[in-house]
Amino acid sequence: MFAHNERKEEMTKVTINTTRKKKHAKAPAVKPFKKQKGKKGKEIYEGVITTNRKGFGFVECEGLDEDIFVAASKLNGAFHQDKVKVELINGRGRRCEGRVLKVLDHGIKSLIGTYQEGRGFGFVIPDNIRVTDDIHIAPGMEFKAKDGEKVVVELLSYGEGHMRPEGRISEVLGDPFAPGVDIMSVIRAHDLPFDFSEEVRDASERVPLKIRKSELRGRRDLRDVKMVTIDGEDSKDLDDAVSLSRKGKDYILGVHIADVSHYVKEDSVLDKEALKRGNSVYLPGKVIPMLPERLSNGICSLNAGEDRLAMSCIMRITEAGVIKDYEICESVINVDRRMTYTNVAAILEGNDRALLKEYKGFTAMFKRMERLALALKKMRHKRGAIDFDLPETKIELDDDGRVTDIKAYEHNTATAMIEQFMLSANECVAGYMLGKDLPFLYRVHETPDADRMGELIDLLRGFGYNIKADPGKIKPKEVQRMIADCAGTPQEDLIRSLTLRSMKQARYSTECVGHYGLAAKEYTHFTSPIRRYPDLQIHRILKEQLHDKLKKKRIAHYGEILRGVADRCSQCERKAADAEREADKMKAAEYMSDHIGEEFEGVISGVTGWGMYVALPNTVEGMVALTKISGDEYSYVEKEHALVGRRTRKRFSLGQKVSVKLVSVDRLLHTIDFELAAEDKKGKKKKHEKRWYKARRK
Repeated sequence: MFAHNERKEEMTKVTINTTRKKKHAKAPAVKPFKKQKGKKGKEIYEGVITTNRKGFGFVECEGLDEDIFVAASKLNGAFHQDKVKVELINGRGRRCEGRVLKVLDHGIKSLIGTYQEGRGFGFVIPDNIRVTDDIHIAPGMEFKAKDGEKVVVELLSYGEGHMRPEGRISEVLGDPFAPGVDIMSVIRAHDLPFDFSEEVRDASERVPLKIRKSELRGRRDLRDVKMVTIDGEDSKDLDDAVSLSRKGKDYILGVHIADVSHYVKEDSVLDKEALKRGNSVYLPGKVIPMLPERLSNGICSLNAGEDRLAMSCIMRITEAGVIKDYEICESVINVDRRMTYTNVAAILEGNDRALLKEYKGFTAMFKRMERLALALKKMRHKRGAIDFDLPETKIELDDDGRVTDIKAYEHNTATAMIEQFMLSANECVAGYMLGKDLPFLYRVHETPDADRMGELIDLLRGFGYNIKADPGKIKPKEVQRMIADCAGTPQEDLIRSLTLRSMKQARYSTECVGHYGLAAKEYTHFTSPIRRYPDLQIHRILKEQLHDKLKKKRIAHYGEILRGVADRCSQCERKAADAEREADKMKAAEYMSDHIGEEFEGVISGVTGWGMYVALPNTVEGMVALTKISGDEYSYVEKEHALVGRRTRKRFSLGQKVSVKLVSVDRLLHTIDFELAAEDKKGKKKKHEKRWYKARRK
C-alpha cells in the first residue's frame, strides 16, 4: 500500500502551472485557456474555479503564474469546478484578483451527499466541503431516499442569482456509516472509476498467463540471478525485484521492473483505460487498480518462482554510493523469494533465529543491501536531498471493514533500503533519456516559492532557530540543515510537516527541470508501471530507443502526446491523493467516535483565529475551538502563530504539547473536537495514552 514510500518525494499544497514552452511539443494535447482584452484594456482569461467553504474562490489560468482570487461578491453564480471567463481587476502585489464575467461550462454534474427531509421538500448536504450550498430536492425527486441516507444527486440548476441549487436523487447508496457505503461514497464523490467495463475485462482475458518462448527472443536471460521482491505483507501487485552482487570493490545492483508495456499496447483498450485512471488508488480496505487483476496480480506481477518479462536497470556502484555505470535492458527473470519489509528488517536485526534459518541463503545479500542503501543515502544527503521522514497513517480494519486501530506507520530498514534502490534506478533512466535529447516524461519538483519559504523561515525563527538563508535563493542543502536543527525536539514532526507544506508539488513534465526535494538534476518514475501510467509510458519510449526505433515520425508522435499525458497523470494523482486523504479522515472520525470522553496527549499542529488543531501520536488530528478555551479571553497573534490570553498572557503555540479531552465527533463532516483537559499533576498517562504515545527515536 505504501509503494516503497516513494510518496515521500511528493510535495503538496501548491497549484500547478504548466506554462513553459515544451521543447518537443508541436501541439499541446490540452487546449490552453484563452486570454482576451476587455473594456479599458483589462485582461480576460478562461479557467476553472475552485471555491472555498468561506465563499470565495480561485481561478487557475494558464498564462498566469498565480491563480486569480475571486471574492464571494464577484463569483457571479459560479459553482465549484465551473469553467469561467474571469476579468483581472488587480494584478499587482502578491495576489491577482478578478471577477467572474460568465460561466462557460459546469464541471460538476452530480454530487455525493446526505439526504435530509424537510417540510414538504428535501435537501442534500454535499460531502464536498467546497460546495457551500445544500442542494434543494423538490417533491418527487427524492428517489425513495430516506432521511440520513447517503445519496447521489444530479444537479438540475446551480443556484444562479440568489436561488439555491436544485437536483434530483439518482441513486441511494444507503447508511452513511455502513462499512462499504462509507468508502463507496468517497469513491463516487471523487469520480473514481471503481469497476472495469466488460470491454476492458474481455481485453484482459485475452492476455496469456504464461510466457511463450518467442517472447524471450532478444532479452537478457537473468533467471539464474538471485533476486527477491520486498513489499508489504498485503501487497499483491509486485512490480519490482532487486538483486545485488559484488564485482571487485563495487556493488552490482539490479532493479528489475515488470514489463507491463509488453502486454498493454499503445492505444489499446487496456491502455486507454489505464490512461483514464492514471494510477491505482489505495483506500482503507479497498484498492482501485489501474489495470485489471489478471494483469496487476497475474502475468505482470513478479511472483516468486514464475518466469516474468522485465525491464532491468543494472548499476555499478562504488562503496561510497556513487553510480559509476549502468545498463538498461529488456530481460526475463525468475524471482527466488517473495519477502516482506517486516521479515527483512527482522533478518537484518538478527534476533529471529527461525527467520535466519529459513532465509540462510539470502542473509548475506540482505546485509550487503543494507550497507549499499546506507551509502546511497549518505551520498544523497551530501548533495542536499531532503528527508522529511514523516509518519504515515496505518488504518487497521476487521473483516467487516470497521476500524480496529489507527497508528503511525513506522518505516524500517527494509523500506528505506528499497526506497534508495528505486531512486537510483529512476535517476539512471532519467539521465539516460536526457542525454539522448528525445521526448520523455520526467518527475519534476521546482524551487519553492520565496514568499512561502519566507513565512516558514519567520516561523522557525519564532521557535528560536537562527536561520540565515535567503528565501528567494534557498538551496536544498539549507532546507536539509533547517530540518536537522530541530531533530530530537518536541516540534520536530511539526517542523518537518510545515517544511513539506512550504514546498511546491511534484508533477510530471516533458521538461527536465530537476527535482528540488531529492537534489537531483534529473529524475523520473520508472519503477511502478503496474500502478502508475507515467512509468508504463516511459517503458514504451525506452524500449523504442533500445531498439533504435525512435525515428522522426515517432519523435513527432511523442512530442505531440506527452504533454497531455503529463497533465492528465498529474491531475489523476491529485485526485487520488484527495480521495485517500478524505477516506483517512472519515475512518479517523469513525475510530475516535468510540473514544469520546477520553483524554490524550498531543501537539498543537495548527493555530487559527477560531482555535487550534491538535495532532495525536497516532496521527489523528482534531480541533480545540477558541470558545472551548476557558480561563481567559484568547486572541490569535498571526505572526507568532499563537493564541495569547488577554489577562494571563498564557500562550498556546505551534509545537506545544497539550492534554486534550475528546468531546465530540461528527462522522458526516469527518470532524473531531477536543477541549483542553486538566493536566495530570502526577504526570502519569492513561493506559490508552501509553499505547499510543511512543517515542519515534530511541
